[in-house]
Amino acid sequence: MTTALKPGSKDAPTNPRGIPVAPFVDRVEDYVTDRSEVESTVNSFKEMIAKYQFMEQNNQRRLVGLKDKIPDIQKTLETVRFLKTRKADADPIETTFELNDTLYAKAEVPPTDEVYLWLGANVMLSYPIPEAEQLLKSKLDTAKRSLETCEEDMEFLREQITTLEVAFARVYNWDVAQRRKEREAGESIEDKKGSSSNG
Repeated sequence: MTTALKPGSKDAPTNPRGIPVAPFVDRVEDYVTDRSEVESTVNSFKEMIAKYQFMEQNNQRRLVGLKDKIPDIQKTLETVRFLKTRKADADPIETTFELNDTLYAKAEVPPTDEVYLWLGANVMLSYPIPEAEQLLKSKLDTAKRSLETCEEDMEFLREQITTLEVAFARVYNWDVAQRRKEREAGESIEDKKGSSSNG
């Protein structure tokens, strides 16, 4: 008989970010020894499914945030790279820039060797153009890696939820089959008693 890891076991394998692998129930008998354990096992599976769904929702929000953030970083990096190519004796360029989602302003931008970047939390800092380019490139690479791991985690979580739903169904169906066997065994005993008392 193989030993199955119970949910929440300290020895349970995890993905690279520590999300535990859901137990796969191949043989219910390896997991549940009798019908008295069915309810606690089913409740344990329900709890694990709820935890995975919670993690999935958090990852989904993070994924949406990253998908919004990456284009902004790319656009800013392209602008910094454009400013880097301008010569010191070039004429100022007239441009329209975004103040917020629906508000734009016109400005003349002279050749420059520094840019101001929003860092968040109402903080803006001045950077020399090469340093700004390096910072933005680093932020873009980090955001892309985060997006990649977030998508991997989403796929992993979907697989774990499906595995647990299958395990839940197997344990439930096993319980139904055991009840049926007990009922049939009880009926056959009654049939034997009834036929022996008639004979």
